[in-house]
Amino acid sequence: MNRKTIMLMFSLFLLLAGCNSNEKDDSVSESQDEKAESKMDASISGNKVQEEAAEKEGMKDERKVIHQAQLELKVKNLEKAQMKIENKAAGYGGYVVESNVYREDEELVEGTITVRVPEAHFQDFLTDSEGEASEVVGRNVTGQDVTEQYVDLKARLKSKRAVEERLLAFMKDAEKTEDLLKISSDLAVVQEEIEQLTGQMKYLENQTSYSTVTITLSQDRIVVPGIDNKELNTWERTKKQLATSANLLLKAGSGIIVFIIGNLPILIILGGAGAVVHWVINRRGKGEGKK
Repeated sequence: MNRKTIMLMFSLFLLLAGCNSNEKDDSVSESQDEKAESKMDASISGNKVQEEAAEKEGMKDERKVIHQAQLELKVKNLEKAQMKIENKAAGYGGYVVESNVYREDEELVEGTITVRVPEAHFQDFLTDSEGEASEVVGRNVTGQDVTEQYVDLKARLKSKRAVEERLLAFMKDAEKTEDLLKISSDLAVVQEEIEQLTGQMKYLENQTSYSTVTITLSQDRIVVPGIDNKELNTWERTKKQLATSANLLLKAGSGIIVFIIGNLPILIILGGAGAVVHWVINRRGKGEGKK
């Protein structure tokens, strides 16, 4: 192999190496552009791996249950029982939501109390309330488990906050106006979703940290009629009755006198006619007796 052949082969080798280098640089450049675009899409959609991790972490939290109870009690004194129940609720750190008293008549009094007490004292408050009753007519306790719902909200909130942080970071590095507007729009949507999730979580936390108890109270009163001293004034009532009787007699006598005097002509005629009839009857009777 002569010198010219060696130089020709070396030149071809350098040419092929340069072509491969250019193709490699173009491939690397295209790969970087694709990564930049995919990075932006991932910032908007969120990271599923982080969401799953947040969900597993949330499952370790204590269960969240919304407890409600309805009690129907008969009491000896409604006002005292109502006051004691309200004081018990305040003593446990609770509060009265609504309190009403209804009076159907003098013998029946009813009332309704709705209170919210901390979940930790829920059973103690029910026991104390039933202790104020002379008879427990009804008792209904319900519980709604919202643990899964709360954990889901918590995981979604964590994922949305991560997206919010990435969007804020991209906003700082944005150079084009179009990119800035796009990121601002996506950020507003994410922040609105964060507010909604936060509100739903706070509602569930409030409902599970305080239990609602509605108590219906009823009192049957035995009304004993009182003695009215005014109705026992015997002497005054006797004089009134005597005057009434005397007035009746005087009224009757007055009526008789008025009737006789007023109808005297008629009575005279009727009396004369009666006397004539009586005389005729007697005379005929005597005549028939002689025969």
